[in-house]
Amino acid sequence: MKSWTRNLAASGALALIAAAGHAQTDITVALQLEPPHLDPTSAAAGAIDQVLYSNVFEGLTRFTGDGAIVPGLAESWEISDDGLTYTFKLRTGVIFHDGTAMDAEDVKFSLDRARADDSTNAQKALYAGIADVRVVDTGTVALDLAEPNGNMLFNLAWGDAVIVAPESIETIKQAPVGTGAFKFVQWVQGDRIELERNPDYWGPPASLESATFKFISDPTAAFAAMMAEDVDVFAGFPAPENLPQFEADPRFQVLVGSTEGETILSTNNKMPPFDNAKVRAAVAHAIDRQAIIDGAMFGYGTPIGTHFAPHHPAYVDLTGLSPHDPAKARALLAEAGLPDGFETTLHLPPPSYARRGGEIIAAQLAEVGIRAEIINVEWAQWLETVFRGKDFGLTIVSHTEPMDIGIYARPDYYFQYDNKTFQDLMGTLNSTTDPAARTDNMQAAQRIIAEDYVNGYLFQLAAMSVAKAGVRGLWANAPTQAVDLTAVSWE
Repeated sequence: MKSWTRNLAASGALALIAAAGHAQTDITVALQLEPPHLDPTSAAAGAIDQVLYSNVFEGLTRFTGDGAIVPGLAESWEISDDGLTYTFKLRTGVIFHDGTAMDAEDVKFSLDRARADDSTNAQKALYAGIADVRVVDTGTVALDLAEPNGNMLFNLAWGDAVIVAPESIETIKQAPVGTGAFKFVQWVQGDRIELERNPDYWGPPASLESATFKFISDPTAAFAAMMAEDVDVFAGFPAPENLPQFEADPRFQVLVGSTEGETILSTNNKMPPFDNAKVRAAVAHAIDRQAIIDGAMFGYGTPIGTHFAPHHPAYVDLTGLSPHDPAKARALLAEAGLPDGFETTLHLPPPSYARRGGEIIAAQLAEVGIRAEIINVEWAQWLETVFRGKDFGLTIVSHTEPMDIGIYARPDYYFQYDNKTFQDLMGTLNSTTDPAARTDNMQAAQRIIAEDYVNGYLFQLAAMSVAKAGVRGLWANAPTQAVDLTAVSWE
């Protein structure tokens, strides 16, 4: 009996050693939203970057998990004394997933495509100040700017500026070809996207051999899938009320961090009566931010009074300009000639902050006489109807792009705000490199849009993810909307 026990213990130890030597090499990551297509350079949907940023596609620069800007496909750069020329030295030996070499011609093609007259790039305005992209030699490319732009390295880190292979453009939306640590395998629409490790990656190879992104839109189904361990990670977990249950379960870890997601009640500034600033102010005073954070997000979120991330050093707390004050909201409506209120639409995309928050906001608006018809829309429909079609009164969305206050300088952007003073200020900001002056400009910009009540500023979205206990290397914060798996491994 002792001998059997000893042998059993020995065999058990061997099994443990074998298990330790064969750590899991695949991962399944669940997301709430499925991308409309797979080209990050021609759509505004953050779900594209969630899957592909850094994993499949890379830019000249890139964001790290703490928000820093570091070299990407450019190993180094020099900026001319006048700030008008950025010269990038490209990494050597970089190969696209189709086997072709990545060089300066590909960089020129990608950036010229992003800023072209017929470009559908969602952030085309960020690259409009590039006057020319010059191929110096195979491994060197120079960007000539029309005027200095202190944001250029930051702008080039966005998913909208990733380097793409010219040969892949015809099929990029269905079969993306990049330079990243993972290669695209297949997209089963409505279900999953599969990636595999890129054996020819120029940098440190990924620890994971394969990754699957599954799409689970329903919060109840998300909870069930995670509890059943059908998925390893749920990035952007859509049911915050369940997080305490995961925190108490040793099988899981809960990651709560900050995002760049300003969650706003977007307003169509050209549609009457929202073209009247008093009406927009009435909407702002009708909103109880904390009630929305508590009711829709179970306390996760930071109140904001302007379109700027609270963790940014230049942030100004302007929530005091629009406190919850229904009486003032009704008075403002009366001053605007609408003593009995009015009717409008409230388009709600799938995320919980929108669907749950929308019910609360509709009730708050009704208290002051604003009757909002709730219209639930899928993400593709929101992009078509609201973002591109501008056919809406109100909508709720979280703008997850980093430091994107510049969108308010675009009169054709979907909330159609047209303010020459703000536009001039953004031009000054872009051409300013002095840190103190840039901070002054950013704070002035925050005040303009807050005092003009362009949108209803709700809260900064928290990054909430749930993962199995053994997963390491996930981003807790979301400096850009991405699930970067390049440094993820199993314990």
